[in-house]
Amino acid sequence: MELDDIQKHIEQVINEQNNRSIPEFEGYSPFDMHHILHFTFETNSPLSLRNLEDFEYEKIPMLNTIKYFLILLKKEEEIKLTAKGFLPTKIVKEIYNQGFIKEYQFTSGISKLYKESESVSVNLTRLLVELAGLTKKRNGKISLTKNGEKILSNNKKLFGLIFKSLTTKFNWSYYDGYKDNQIGQFGFGFTFILLSKYGNRKQMDSFYSEKYFKAFPQFLNEIKPSYGTVESYAGNCYSYRTFEIIFEIFGLVKIEKEGKGFEQKMFITKTEIFDRLIKVRPPNNVQK
Repeated sequence: MELDDIQKHIEQVINEQNNRSIPEFEGYSPFDMHHILHFTFETNSPLSLRNLEDFEYEKIPMLNTIKYFLILLKKEEEIKLTAKGFLPTKIVKEIYNQGFIKEYQFTSGISKLYKESESVSVNLTRLLVELAGLTKKRNGKISLTKNGEKILSNNKKLFGLIFKSLTTKFNWSYYDGYKDNQIGQFGFGFTFILLSKYGNRKQMDSFYSEKYFKAFPQFLNEIKPSYGTVESYAGNCYSYRTFEIIFEIFGLVKIEKEGKGFEQKMFITKTEIFDRLIKVRPPNNVQK
């Protein structure tokens, strides 16, 4: 066999391996999964973001919260932060009281809102606009950047920038005490694929966590639970970060809880906004 023929044969074998269907990846190939993980919404990925109509963007709770804050900031020109760099109580309450996102500890009366750090939605709002370069801090005050003023009225560009900052810059483990920082955020695109495929029916959160860890079993091998089994601990971590902290406030899933305490079950259904926003190509470009 000539050298060129050998090289072609090697390339053919590698190509076949990279394009084979993997059951744990829901039939997607290693080539597909590489793009899902590292180039989630780019050309060769099975995933892409659709543009929405303005009235559809208005159905995304987190985007509404962010827009309200940016409009308020534009009106005020600048807001003086606390000594620790947080928004003042008056502004925190004004943002939260718009009702775009409701948090259980406040709606249930367990606690009252005083500080930014007590509200995930308000705190995440400030963090995301900073990470997206829409605001700047100077002399203990926060104000809009030129880019922030420029795209404030453009829902498409604003959402795209915020969503990119959420998935590539913000640490999803920020609001919990779980030790593994990558669970949920790593491979979030694969969760989109799972929701696209199974989300029409109400599924328990464990349905998704089990499929997630079948695709990425390395997390189960590395994690050291502080309670329960490895599977239950890792599953709770994945579900809390992915569904309760991120996907719900972005209007991508509906969460229903049944029961109380340790017997409580959480059910997940994808929303209409999810299907309008997330386009998923099926794994049809693989060799089986």
